[in-house]
Amino acid sequence: MKYKIGVIGFIACLFAACSENEKPVDLTTNTKKAANKYQLVNVTEKALSSVAKLPGQLIPFNEVNLFPKVNGFVKQMLVDRGSIVSKGQLLAVLEAPEMESQLQAANSRYLQAQENAEASKEKYQRLKEAAKEPGSVSPLDLDNASSKMKADQAMAQSEHSNVDAVRTMQGYLRIYAPFDGMIIQRNVSPGALVSPGKATDQPMLVLQDIHKMRLTVSIPENYVDKVDLKKPVSFTFNAMPGQPQTATISRSANSLGSMQQEAIEIDVANKTGNLKPGMYAEVSIPMLSGAKSLLVPNGAIVRSTEHEYVVAVRNEKAVLIDIKEGLTGNDATEVFGNLKADDKVISHPTDEIKDGDIIN
Repeated sequence: MKYKIGVIGFIACLFAACSENEKPVDLTTNTKKAANKYQLVNVTEKALSSVAKLPGQLIPFNEVNLFPKVNGFVKQMLVDRGSIVSKGQLLAVLEAPEMESQLQAANSRYLQAQENAEASKEKYQRLKEAAKEPGSVSPLDLDNASSKMKADQAMAQSEHSNVDAVRTMQGYLRIYAPFDGMIIQRNVSPGALVSPGKATDQPMLVLQDIHKMRLTVSIPENYVDKVDLKKPVSFTFNAMPGQPQTATISRSANSLGSMQQEAIEIDVANKTGNLKPGMYAEVSIPMLSGAKSLLVPNGAIVRSTEHEYVVAVRNEKAVLIDIKEGLTGNDATEVFGNLKADDKVISHPTDEIKDGDIIN
Protein backbone atom coordinates (compact mmCIF):
# COMPACT_ATOMS: atom_id res chain seq x y z
CA MET A 1 0.00 0.00 0.00
CA LYS A 2 2.83 2.38 0.84
CA TYR A 3 4.44 1.42 -2.48
CA LYS A 4 1.32 2.44 -4.50
CA ILE A 5 1.09 5.75 -2.67
CA GLY A 6 4.69 6.52 -3.52
CA VAL A 7 4.21 5.79 -7.22
CA ILE A 8 1.17 8.02 -7.38
CA GLY A 9 3.03 10.84 -5.70
CA PHE A 10 5.95 10.53 -8.14
CA ILE A 11 3.63 10.74 -11.15
CA ALA A 12 1.89 13.82 -9.70
CA CYS A 13 5.24 15.56 -9.19
CA LEU A 14 6.25 14.76 -12.77
CA PHE A 15 3.08 16.35 -14.23
CA ALA A 16 3.55 19.40 -12.07
CA ALA A 17 7.10 19.86 -13.32
CA CYS A 18 6.01 19.58 -16.95
CA SER A 19 3.25 22.14 -16.53
CA GLU A 20 5.70 24.67 -15.09
CA ASN A 21 8.16 24.36 -18.05
CA GLU A 22 5.56 24.69 -20.84
CA LYS A 23 4.48 28.16 -22.09
CA PRO A 24 1.50 29.12 -24.25
CA VAL A 25 2.12 29.69 -27.99
CA ASP A 26 2.02 33.36 -28.98
CA LEU A 27 0.01 33.39 -32.22
CA THR A 28 0.06 37.19 -32.52
CA THR A 29 3.83 37.15 -33.08
CA ASN A 30 3.48 35.05 -36.22
CA THR A 31 0.73 37.35 -37.48
CA LYS A 32 2.93 40.39 -36.99
CA LYS A 33 5.81 38.71 -38.79
CA ALA A 34 3.53 37.89 -41.74
CA ALA A 35 2.26 41.45 -41.85
CA ASN A 36 5.77 42.94 -41.71
CA LYS A 37 7.36 40.67 -44.30
CA TYR A 38 7.14 43.36 -47.02
CA GLN A 39 9.75 46.09 -47.42
CA LEU A 40 8.48 49.60 -48.07
CA VAL A 41 10.26 52.16 -50.26
CA ASN A 42 9.55 55.77 -51.17
CA VAL A 43 8.44 57.03 -54.57
CA THR A 44 11.11 59.48 -55.69
CA GLU A 45 10.81 62.48 -57.99
CA LYS A 46 13.79 63.27 -60.17
CA ALA A 47 14.50 65.26 -63.29
CA LEU A 48 14.19 63.35 -66.51
CA SER A 49 17.25 62.33 -68.40
CA SER A 50 18.27 64.91 -70.98
CA VAL A 51 17.33 62.45 -73.73
CA ALA A 52 14.86 59.63 -74.25
CA LYS A 53 16.03 56.70 -76.32
CA LEU A 54 13.26 55.43 -78.56
CA PRO A 55 13.18 53.13 -81.61
CA GLY A 56 12.74 54.60 -85.07
CA GLN A 57 12.20 53.18 -88.56
CA LEU A 58 13.16 54.41 -92.00
CA ILE A 59 10.45 54.83 -94.60
CA PRO A 60 10.79 56.26 -98.14
CA PHE A 61 10.27 60.00 -98.49
CA ASN A 62 7.78 59.25 -101.29
CA GLU A 63 6.18 55.95 -102.22
CA VAL A 64 3.48 55.21 -104.77
CA ASN A 65 1.65 52.17 -106.11
CA LEU A 66 1.29 52.53 -109.87
CA PHE A 67 -2.02 51.40 -111.37
CA PRO A 68 -3.26 51.97 -114.94
CA LYS A 69 -6.02 54.53 -115.40
CA VAL A 70 -7.78 52.45 -118.06
CA ASN A 71 -8.27 48.78 -118.89
CA GLY A 72 -5.67 47.32 -121.22
CA PHE A 73 -3.09 44.66 -121.90
CA VAL A 74 0.57 45.12 -121.02
CA LYS A 75 2.46 45.58 -124.29
CA GLN A 76 5.90 46.51 -122.92
CA MET A 77 7.51 46.58 -119.48
CA LEU A 78 10.52 48.87 -119.68
CA VAL A 79 11.66 48.56 -116.03
CA ASP A 80 12.12 45.83 -113.47
CA ARG A 81 12.70 45.51 -109.74
CA GLY A 82 15.74 47.57 -108.76
CA SER A 83 15.57 49.90 -111.76
CA ILE A 84 16.54 53.52 -111.01
CA VAL A 85 14.14 55.84 -112.82
CA SER A 86 13.77 59.59 -113.32
CA LYS A 87 10.67 61.74 -113.14
CA GLY A 88 8.72 61.53 -116.42
CA GLN A 89 10.47 58.35 -117.59
CA LEU A 90 8.31 55.86 -119.52
CA LEU A 91 7.86 52.72 -117.43
CA ALA A 92 5.29 50.62 -119.28
CA VAL A 93 3.14 50.65 -122.42
CA LEU A 94 -0.37 49.22 -122.60
CA GLU A 95 -2.56 48.48 -125.58
CA ALA A 96 -6.33 48.69 -125.97
CA PRO A 97 -7.52 48.09 -129.57
CA GLU A 98 -11.01 49.38 -128.83
CA MET A 99 -9.55 52.82 -128.11
CA GLU A 100 -8.28 53.12 -131.67
CA SER A 101 -11.80 52.43 -132.93
CA GLN A 102 -13.18 55.02 -130.53
CA LEU A 103 -10.68 57.58 -131.80
CA GLN A 104 -11.59 56.92 -135.43
CA ALA A 105 -15.30 57.24 -134.67
CA ALA A 106 -14.73 60.46 -132.76
CA ASN A 107 -12.68 61.88 -135.64
CA SER A 108 -15.43 61.00 -138.13
CA ARG A 109 -18.08 62.75 -136.07
CA TYR A 110 -15.84 65.77 -135.70
CA LEU A 111 -15.21 66.02 -139.46
CA GLN A 112 -18.93 65.74 -140.17
CA ALA A 113 -19.77 68.40 -137.59
CA GLN A 114 -17.04 70.64 -138.99
CA GLU A 115 -18.44 70.32 -142.51
CA ASN A 116 -21.92 71.17 -141.28
CA ALA A 117 -20.55 74.18 -139.45
CA GLU A 118 -18.74 75.39 -142.58
CA ALA A 119 -21.85 74.95 -144.72
CA SER A 120 -24.00 76.84 -142.22
CA LYS A 121 -21.46 79.61 -142.08
CA GLU A 122 -21.34 79.98 -145.88
CA LYS A 123 -25.15 80.04 -146.08
CA TYR A 124 -25.34 82.72 -143.44
CA GLN A 125 -22.71 84.80 -145.21
CA ARG A 126 -24.64 84.62 -148.51
CA LEU A 127 -27.90 85.59 -146.87
CA LYS A 128 -26.18 88.42 -145.08
CA GLU A 129 -24.79 89.76 -148.38
CA ALA A 130 -28.16 89.38 -150.03
CA ALA A 131 -29.89 91.16 -147.18
CA LYS A 132 -28.03 94.32 -148.13
CA GLU A 133 -30.54 94.64 -150.95
CA PRO A 134 -33.75 95.88 -149.32
CA GLY A 135 -36.60 93.33 -149.46
CA SER A 136 -34.53 90.46 -150.88
CA VAL A 137 -34.16 88.46 -147.61
CA SER A 138 -36.55 88.49 -144.70
CA PRO A 139 -35.02 89.23 -141.25
CA LEU A 140 -36.48 85.94 -139.96
CA ASP A 141 -34.53 83.89 -142.51
CA LEU A 142 -31.36 85.74 -141.62
CA ASP A 143 -31.88 85.10 -137.90
CA ASN A 144 -32.56 81.39 -138.53
CA ALA A 145 -29.40 81.10 -140.59
CA SER A 146 -27.38 82.78 -137.86
CA SER A 147 -28.78 80.44 -135.21
CA LYS A 148 -28.09 77.38 -137.38
CA MET A 149 -24.51 78.51 -137.94
CA LYS A 150 -23.87 78.99 -134.21
CA ALA A 151 -25.45 75.63 -133.34
CA ASP A 152 -23.34 73.80 -135.93
CA GLN A 153 -20.18 75.52 -134.68
CA ALA A 154 -20.99 74.49 -131.11
CA MET A 155 -21.55 70.89 -132.25
CA ALA A 156 -18.22 70.91 -134.08
CA GLN A 157 -16.49 72.21 -130.96
CA SER A 158 -18.16 69.50 -128.89
CA GLU A 159 -16.99 66.76 -131.25
CA HIS A 160 -13.49 68.23 -131.18
CA SER A 161 -13.54 67.95 -127.37
CA ASN A 162 -14.59 64.30 -127.69
CA VAL A 163 -11.59 63.64 -129.92
CA ASP A 164 -9.30 65.25 -127.36
CA ALA A 165 -10.86 63.15 -124.59
CA VAL A 166 -10.26 59.90 -126.48
CA ARG A 167 -6.69 60.94 -127.20
CA THR A 168 -6.22 61.69 -123.49
CA MET A 169 -7.51 58.22 -122.68
CA GLN A 170 -5.03 56.80 -125.14
CA GLY A 171 -2.31 58.68 -123.30
CA TYR A 172 -3.22 56.70 -120.18
CA LEU A 173 -1.89 53.61 -121.95
CA ARG A 174 1.62 54.87 -121.25
CA ILE A 175 2.76 54.76 -117.60
CA TYR A 176 5.33 57.39 -116.53
CA ALA A 177 7.34 57.82 -113.31
CA PRO A 178 5.86 60.58 -111.12
CA PHE A 179 9.20 61.24 -109.36
CA ASP A 180 12.81 60.07 -109.21
CA GLY A 181 13.31 56.79 -107.39
CA MET A 182 13.66 53.03 -107.55
CA ILE A 183 11.23 50.34 -108.64
CA ILE A 184 10.95 47.92 -105.70
CA GLN A 185 8.12 45.74 -107.03
CA ARG A 186 7.04 44.56 -110.46
CA ASN A 187 3.90 42.45 -110.41
CA VAL A 188 2.91 42.10 -114.09
CA SER A 189 4.46 40.85 -117.32
CA PRO A 190 3.75 41.58 -121.02
CA GLY A 191 0.37 40.24 -122.05
CA ALA A 192 -1.24 40.65 -118.63
CA LEU A 193 -4.67 42.29 -118.42
CA VAL A 194 -4.59 45.26 -116.04
CA SER A 195 -7.27 47.64 -114.84
CA PRO A 196 -7.67 50.56 -112.47
CA GLY A 197 -7.43 49.14 -108.96
CA LYS A 198 -8.29 49.86 -105.37
CA ALA A 199 -5.84 50.32 -102.54
CA THR A 200 -6.20 46.63 -101.65
CA ASP A 201 -5.41 45.43 -105.19
CA GLN A 202 -1.94 44.49 -106.37
CA PRO A 203 -0.30 47.37 -108.29
CA MET A 204 1.62 47.04 -111.52
CA LEU A 205 4.71 48.67 -110.03
CA VAL A 206 5.78 50.14 -106.70
CA LEU A 207 8.07 53.18 -106.84
CA GLN A 208 10.01 54.57 -103.88
CA ASP A 209 12.03 57.76 -103.55
CA ILE A 210 15.24 56.52 -101.89
CA HIS A 211 17.32 59.68 -102.27
CA LYS A 212 15.87 60.99 -99.03
CA MET A 213 14.28 59.04 -96.19
CA ARG A 214 11.91 59.74 -93.33
CA LEU A 215 13.04 58.40 -89.95
CA THR A 216 9.77 58.01 -88.06
CA VAL A 217 9.66 57.84 -84.26
CA SER A 218 6.53 57.28 -82.14
CA ILE A 219 6.53 59.42 -78.99
CA PRO A 220 4.46 57.95 -76.12
CA GLU A 221 1.60 60.10 -74.88
CA ASN A 222 3.36 60.78 -71.58
CA TYR A 223 6.33 62.40 -73.36
CA VAL A 224 4.67 64.45 -76.09
CA ASP A 225 4.77 67.65 -74.04
CA LYS A 226 8.37 67.08 -72.92
CA VAL A 227 10.10 66.70 -76.30
CA ASP A 228 12.31 69.62 -77.31
CA LEU A 229 11.50 70.02 -81.02
CA LYS A 230 14.18 72.67 -81.52
CA LYS A 231 17.22 70.66 -80.47
CA PRO A 232 18.96 68.21 -82.83
CA VAL A 233 18.49 64.48 -82.33
CA SER A 234 21.11 61.78 -82.69
CA PHE A 235 20.47 58.28 -84.00
CA THR A 236 22.35 55.11 -84.82
CA PHE A 237 21.09 52.44 -87.21
CA ASN A 238 21.15 48.87 -85.95
CA ALA A 239 22.78 47.76 -89.20
CA MET A 240 25.51 50.40 -88.83
CA PRO A 241 26.67 50.35 -85.19
CA GLY A 242 29.25 52.90 -84.21
CA GLN A 243 28.14 55.39 -86.87
CA PRO A 244 25.98 57.97 -85.06
CA GLN A 245 24.27 60.68 -87.10
CA THR A 246 22.67 63.97 -86.15
CA ALA A 247 19.69 65.78 -87.65
CA THR A 248 16.77 67.98 -86.65
CA ILE A 249 13.12 67.05 -86.24
CA SER A 250 11.49 67.95 -89.55
CA ARG A 251 7.81 67.59 -88.65
CA SER A 252 5.41 66.20 -86.08
CA ALA A 253 1.87 64.87 -86.40
CA ASN A 254 0.52 67.07 -83.57
CA SER A 255 -2.03 64.36 -82.80
CA LEU A 256 -2.07 60.95 -81.18
CA GLY A 257 -2.57 57.83 -83.23
CA SER A 258 -4.39 54.60 -82.40
CA MET A 259 -1.60 53.54 -80.02
CA GLN A 260 -1.78 56.86 -78.12
CA GLN A 261 1.52 57.95 -79.64
CA GLU A 262 2.56 61.01 -81.63
CA ALA A 263 4.61 60.44 -84.77
CA ILE A 264 7.57 62.67 -85.53
CA GLU A 265 9.74 62.55 -88.64
CA ILE A 266 13.40 63.28 -89.26
CA ASP A 267 14.56 63.78 -92.85
CA VAL A 268 17.69 61.74 -93.58
CA ALA A 269 19.72 62.16 -96.78
CA ASN A 270 20.75 58.94 -98.52
CA LYS A 271 23.55 60.16 -100.74
CA THR A 272 25.50 56.89 -100.74
CA GLY A 273 22.44 54.66 -101.06
CA ASN A 274 23.43 52.58 -98.03
CA LEU A 275 20.18 53.30 -96.20
CA LYS A 276 17.26 51.02 -96.96
CA PRO A 277 13.57 51.51 -96.18
CA GLY A 278 12.58 49.46 -93.16
CA MET A 279 15.88 49.80 -91.30
CA TYR A 280 15.60 50.37 -87.54
CA ALA A 281 17.52 52.91 -85.49
CA GLU A 282 17.91 53.94 -81.86
CA VAL A 283 17.00 57.61 -81.63
CA SER A 284 17.97 59.93 -78.78
CA ILE A 285 15.17 62.47 -78.45
CA PRO A 286 16.09 65.62 -76.47
CA MET A 287 13.84 66.48 -73.54
CA LEU A 288 12.93 69.88 -72.19
CA SER A 289 15.06 70.85 -69.20
CA GLY A 290 13.33 70.86 -65.82
CA ALA A 291 10.84 68.12 -66.63
CA LYS A 292 10.54 65.71 -63.70
CA SER A 293 9.10 62.26 -63.32
CA LEU A 294 8.23 59.77 -60.57
CA LEU A 295 10.47 56.74 -60.13
CA VAL A 296 9.89 53.42 -58.36
CA PRO A 297 12.22 50.40 -58.04
CA ASN A 298 11.97 48.00 -60.95
CA GLY A 299 10.76 45.24 -58.63
CA ALA A 300 7.87 47.33 -57.29
CA ILE A 301 5.82 46.93 -60.49
CA VAL A 302 3.39 44.03 -60.76
CA ARG A 303 2.61 43.05 -64.35
CA SER A 304 -0.41 40.99 -65.27
CA THR A 305 -2.32 40.28 -68.44
CA GLU A 306 -4.92 42.88 -67.44
CA HIS A 307 -2.87 45.80 -66.16
CA GLU A 308 0.32 47.03 -64.51
CA TYR A 309 0.24 48.39 -60.98
CA VAL A 310 2.18 49.15 -57.83
CA VAL A 311 1.05 48.44 -54.27
CA ALA A 312 1.04 51.63 -52.21
CA VAL A 313 0.56 51.61 -48.44
CA ARG A 314 -1.82 54.26 -47.11
CA ASN A 315 -3.15 54.20 -43.54
CA GLU A 316 -1.54 50.76 -43.09
CA LYS A 317 -3.65 49.35 -45.92
CA ALA A 318 -2.62 48.13 -49.36
CA VAL A 319 -3.83 50.27 -52.28
CA LEU A 320 -3.40 48.89 -55.81
CA ILE A 321 -2.62 51.77 -58.19
CA ASP A 322 -2.63 51.28 -61.96
CA ILE A 323 0.38 52.84 -63.66
CA LYS A 324 1.95 53.28 -67.07
CA GLU A 325 5.64 52.66 -67.50
CA GLY A 326 8.01 55.22 -68.95
CA LEU A 327 11.77 55.07 -69.22
CA THR A 328 13.43 52.10 -67.50
CA GLY A 329 16.83 52.36 -65.85
CA ASN A 330 19.07 49.82 -64.17
CA ASP A 331 17.38 50.19 -60.78
CA ALA A 332 14.25 52.30 -61.24
CA THR A 333 11.41 52.80 -63.70
CA GLU A 334 9.56 55.97 -64.54
CA VAL A 335 5.83 55.57 -63.82
CA PHE A 336 2.68 57.57 -64.46
CA GLY A 337 -0.38 57.17 -62.28
CA ASN A 338 -2.12 58.33 -59.10
CA LEU A 339 1.14 58.69 -57.20
CA LYS A 340 3.15 61.51 -55.72
CA ALA A 341 6.64 61.93 -54.34
CA ASP A 342 7.39 60.17 -51.00
CA ASP A 343 4.44 57.79 -51.30
CA LYS A 344 5.19 54.41 -49.71
CA VAL A 345 5.10 51.40 -52.01
CA ILE A 346 6.03 47.75 -51.47
CA SER A 347 9.40 47.06 -53.08
CA HIS A 348 8.67 43.45 -54.10
CA PRO A 349 4.92 42.83 -53.99
CA THR A 350 3.13 39.72 -55.18
CA ASP A 351 -0.17 39.32 -56.92
CA GLU A 352 -1.52 37.72 -53.74
CA ILE A 353 -1.84 41.15 -52.12
CA LYS A 354 -5.37 42.44 -52.43
CA ASP A 355 -6.70 45.97 -52.23
CA GLY A 356 -7.36 46.81 -48.55
CA ASP A 357 -5.06 44.22 -46.99
CA ILE A 358 -3.54 45.32 -43.68
CA ILE A 359 0.15 46.24 -44.03
CA ASN A 360 1.65 47.30 -40.63
